[in-house]
Amino acid sequence: MADIFEQKTTLRAALRQTRLGHAAALPPEVSALVFNRPPRPVLDLVPEGATIGLYRAAEGEARTAGYIRFFFEAGHPVALPRVAGGRTMTFHRHTDPYEESDLAPGPLGLLQPAAQAPVAEPEVLFVPLVGFTPSGERLGQGGGFYDRYLLDHPDVIAIGMAWDVQEVAELPLATHDMPLTAIVTPTRVLGPF
Repeated sequence: MADIFEQKTTLRAALRQTRLGHAAALPPEVSALVFNRPPRPVLDLVPEGATIGLYRAAEGEARTAGYIRFFFEAGHPVALPRVAGGRTMTFHRHTDPYEESDLAPGPLGLLQPAAQAPVAEPEVLFVPLVGFTPSGERLGQGGGFYDRYLLDHPDVIAIGMAWDVQEVAELPLATHDMPLTAIVTPTRVLGPF
């Protein structure tokens, strides 16, 4: 197990640098267009009226603001993760994707729903990642938040969001690593798996 942990740590560091460099190098006119709207194959995975869980992208991550606004405007309830300490992540309604007035600073340095925001259970969850394989395996940030959430919610449609440069041929996997339903990049959709 320690060997897998060390492999993941090394791979995470390299892929984070690659991801950050790629995102920073995008020209502003291109950056404004990527991940602006989910492509049709992704929309085909989304049940009518489903609650959509997304994340608020940190620096270098695949951007989600366009997807958040798209699903909100389409009438889907939108939820973002909230970490209140410990190792638990819950999802809460996000009702202001334009001004983000319903978000507050969280313990991981990211904005998250305020404590009083209603809890929501996403049926479709867009998941951040550091690396992925063509067969739907995911390397996350290392905290295990999404793996634990997906383990506890096995019926959730989990869609990874990534830059194409985050693809690797294989990943060191542990038994707790949860696979994805599909992965979307700026150029393609992989899956459903």
